[in-house]
Amino acid sequence: MPNLSRLQRQAYHSFQQGELERAERLCAGILEHRPEDFDALHLLGMLHFQRHRVVEALRFLARALKVNSNSADALSNLGLALHATGRYDEAISSYRHALDLAPDHPEILYNLGNAFLALGRGDDALSNYDAVLAIAPGHVGALVNRGNALLQLNQPAKAMASYDAALATMPDHPQILTNRGHARRRLDKPVEALVDFKAALAAAPQFAEAHFELAMTQLAMGDFDAGWKQYEWRWKTGTFARHRRPFQTTPWLGDVPISGKTILLHAEQGFGDTIQFIRYAPLLAGQGAKVICEVQPELLPLLSENPMLRDIAVVAAGAPLPAFDLHCPMLSLPLAFQTQPETIPAAMPYLAAPAERLAYWQDRLPPGRPRAGFVWSGQSSHTNDSNRSIALARLSALFRDPRVRCFSLQSDLRATDGETLRDLPNLTHLGGELRDFADTAAIISMLDVVISVDTAVAHLAGALGKPVIILLPHAADFRWMRNRDDSPWYPSAKLLRQPAFGDWDSVIARAANELGAWR
Repeated sequence: MPNLSRLQRQAYHSFQQGELERAERLCAGILEHRPEDFDALHLLGMLHFQRHRVVEALRFLARALKVNSNSADALSNLGLALHATGRYDEAISSYRHALDLAPDHPEILYNLGNAFLALGRGDDALSNYDAVLAIAPGHVGALVNRGNALLQLNQPAKAMASYDAALATMPDHPQILTNRGHARRRLDKPVEALVDFKAALAAAPQFAEAHFELAMTQLAMGDFDAGWKQYEWRWKTGTFARHRRPFQTTPWLGDVPISGKTILLHAEQGFGDTIQFIRYAPLLAGQGAKVICEVQPELLPLLSENPMLRDIAVVAAGAPLPAFDLHCPMLSLPLAFQTQPETIPAAMPYLAAPAERLAYWQDRLPPGRPRAGFVWSGQSSHTNDSNRSIALARLSALFRDPRVRCFSLQSDLRATDGETLRDLPNLTHLGGELRDFADTAAIISMLDVVISVDTAVAHLAGALGKPVIILLPHAADFRWMRNRDDSPWYPSAKLLRQPAFGDWDSVIARAANELGAWR
């Protein structure tokens, strides 16, 4: 029998030197003679994890823990492998068992914080990062992810302080610079954010996330020339790369003549984005192209055979696609058309409600009195939901005037909305009757004004050419730009922005004044 202790030392040495294949062979040799050898099983689990073989890593780590269930290291490594597969709750359980054995282990506390962060449990994540920093004050990972947790909790100013502390140790780190720039962007400090993004790119010229954040900042500042070009880097970021269409050809970006060609425009982000950028489809048809628009199924009843989209074929995502020569993601169209703020296609309306839906709703809305529609929250899964959405109770002052008929167009009610609605007799809730965006468009067409946070309904009202008052956070999405109360994308829109971070009260007071003018 070979000297198994010597093989074990050699395996660990090879692992530490990065000779993973040799380490794996040595471990396999040990297991041939001692199948329940904990150290070999544990090391194989780590080897497979490092080589991105997560299923095998889980198998060997589980076997190791059957041999020795009291290994904090093995429990922690099992947590890492579970985290990598998205099994965050199981990872948390494994880390907690590890901490029972090693309560003050900074790396286990750090990994537990990361699992909480992945689940969106920012408070729990922050608590763990603080525990790490109490033990190891210079732990850069904990400082950075503490900042990320604070951003998740919508505290960008505190997040910046955490990033500053991390940058004191690693001043040129592109990810930390980009994270701090993002926090600055959230605080509506675009000039300072640009400095961070450019510093990140000086350190790592191909760092896609910094390019993307730079694009968002440039577009918000009205620098469309640079911004739309930088925005193409989105496809190299993790979020967008997963959703990139596997077409054989590169997207059309206005680089070849389109007359006589068939082009597919495909939705890539949210409902509001599709509504906003489908305005380019008739322009392509006007250049002699046959245009196919692939959109979310929820938008199909509104957009298919829409009288404003004549000669445009609209298909639902997931349905078979007709043949096409060229394709373009919808949010690449401004680049393809070299759009500037003053050349945004803004002929209104460019959408209309279907006639049969108008007929359906015609007698369902009471006549007389000014009629206003309201939307106060977007999708809770949106990464910036905490800034975009407002609790219905905070808007109650808008519904008190009996001379204005108020209608809720909110399709998804939050947990507290139902109870609040019962206390607002002048707010008639229509959201539960809305089948799709075609119904919403029909109702909006019969209203005098829409008041909405930054959601697809705000885009829809603007596309229909209806007056819309959009309630925006201090640092609004790039499409609303900065320091203006109008929108070149929607001439009928009025933008009410927070004058300071988190200040919805002044925005709501201004909205009440605007509503009084409509009364």
